[in-house]
Amino acid sequence: GMTTKKTMEKDEENLRKFSSAPVNPGTLTPSSISPSLIAIDDIPNNVMSMEQLKLLPSEFVSHEDPSRPLRHIDDDGQVLTYALRPMWYSVYFILLVELMERFCFYGINYTQTAYLTGVYDPDWNADLTAVEAASFVAICITIAYTSPFVGAALADSTSLGDYGTILLGCVGFYLPGLTVLCFTTIPSSNGEPFNTMALALGVLFLWPMGTGIVKSVVNVFGAKQFHPLVQSALIETYYVNFYMCINVGALLGGILIPIIAQFKITIAYAIPLLVLSLGTAIFLFGSTRYVQPKPRGDMFLNNKNNTEKKKLVKNNTSTNNDLSISAVAKVCLLLVPFNIAYSQMSTTFIIQGTVMNKAYGVLDAASMNNADTLSVLWFGYWIGSVLYPWLSKQQIKFQTTQKFALGSFMGVLALAWSLLVDYMIHQKYQKFAL
Repeated sequence: GMTTKKTMEKDEENLRKFSSAPVNPGTLTPSSISPSLIAIDDIPNNVMSMEQLKLLPSEFVSHEDPSRPLRHIDDDGQVLTYALRPMWYSVYFILLVELMERFCFYGINYTQTAYLTGVYDPDWNADLTAVEAASFVAICITIAYTSPFVGAALADSTSLGDYGTILLGCVGFYLPGLTVLCFTTIPSSNGEPFNTMALALGVLFLWPMGTGIVKSVVNVFGAKQFHPLVQSALIETYYVNFYMCINVGALLGGILIPIIAQFKITIAYAIPLLVLSLGTAIFLFGSTRYVQPKPRGDMFLNNKNNTEKKKLVKNNTSTNNDLSISAVAKVCLLLVPFNIAYSQMSTTFIIQGTVMNKAYGVLDAASMNNADTLSVLWFGYWIGSVLYPWLSKQQIKFQTTQKFALGSFMGVLALAWSLLVDYMIHQKYQKFAL
């Protein structure tokens, strides 16, 4: 409380220093105001009240819409207006659709392998072997985690923008994919065999493309609802809430869908369809409240070529952090070893669990995958609140590459344990098989 009060007092002091005159409503228009040069350290970064707004320099204030009184002109000359409390004005619509999307993704991802091999319905399934099902799911996950490049390109290089790309991902791909997947669980009444072509369309194209397109844009779109200068400190809080929503959705989907699937797979897969339909409706309901910057179209360009840019802030001596796509790709290669191990959670580990007894009669291998989400919630809190502060006091700092290496090593231990479990399964089978 004291820290927040001191921060507010400092911001108000800085605001007074750069407010030469009271704001006169109705006299300011985007065309009549040219941004003044303001030192970056003296710009408040947590403006969210009317008291703070009254102290802002005129170039940050808009009188066009009382609900969006903050003003910003971006590098391309776009005039954008923002709410004082974007979290409750527009962002919660975005957080809700992301929570529901993660509910759907993890609920289905954790149950796919068992569904394909006939664990949930021995009489109606794709009749895939364990290896075939694992490959099927692995391809699906690969598409889901590479299609964000498609979403990013659509959002940045077409007229769709972030908002249109999210809608396209939900309505054009995700919902049709869930619909097709749900219908494949319904046994044919005229004796026709299981429709593997429809399954492939839903699971290997529509659904993973939908989740990838939405995943690539939704978090950035939420951050764009905040003024990039006078609300920059609030963006950090937004990302904390964003990842909390991700894990809450994943946890709920990971718990409910696997349990329901054990009793009726059609109902289990109908729930994600209904949930995402509701999420899309909620997202549409907030349409008029979103800040929607026009696409810049420079995703595949090296920003060093953009030499003509407006300068709102002076004395900014930060180094050049421009990165090309190739540079980003090289960094992403660090993730490959870890993801090889991580992808086994929804494939190999599930298959191993199908030959084991369920804990408490309902907790199967798919349900146990929720340990992933729980560990993120717990370790995210513990590392940020306990471990990092302690390391800071000891003047110990881990490089990002060292963290990647540690995570990859833990993945190696998980695979080693999986091999041991597999050995024990085969030993048990050989001992008791008739």
